[in-house]
Amino acid sequence: MPIKPELRGFYPLDWAELSRSIRFRRAGGRCEHCGRPHGQRVCTLTDGRWYDGEKARWRDGRGRRLSTNLPPPDRLPDGFGQGWTKVAIACAHLNHDVSDNSAGNLAALCQRCHLIHDRPEHLRRRRITYLMRRAMGDLFLGLYK
Repeated sequence: MPIKPELRGFYPLDWAELSRSIRFRRAGGRCEHCGRPHGQRVCTLTDGRWYDGEKARWRDGRGRRLSTNLPPPDRLPDGFGQGWTKVAIACAHLNHDVSDNSAGNLAALCQRCHLIHDRPEHLRRRRITYLMRRAMGDLFLGLYK
């Protein structure tokens, strides 16, 4: 994920190398939460299930093997809710503190797992933004509309 310009100063100068080390050396190019492989297209279902082409089996949203009788993606009926996505692994800060770059605080996550992990933080920041806008409206324009 791109780094916001206002947060660039919190990242170390060797961030690209550190991120690459976490994503490809430690995690082996796979998401550490669900196991999706970096750079490959995977078939996904709306409930988070995805098809692991290397092992030829379906997995749940956390990467656990499913004991389901679903056929491979090429034999699924039309309108089943499947889609294809290209997986990109990013290095995530688990405690949302961009200045804490210890190995225990960093994880290699795919887009889906990264968004799920960051959801509470995004909701918190959104609430703060709304409150700030409301306060600015009260201060300068009277009641916020």
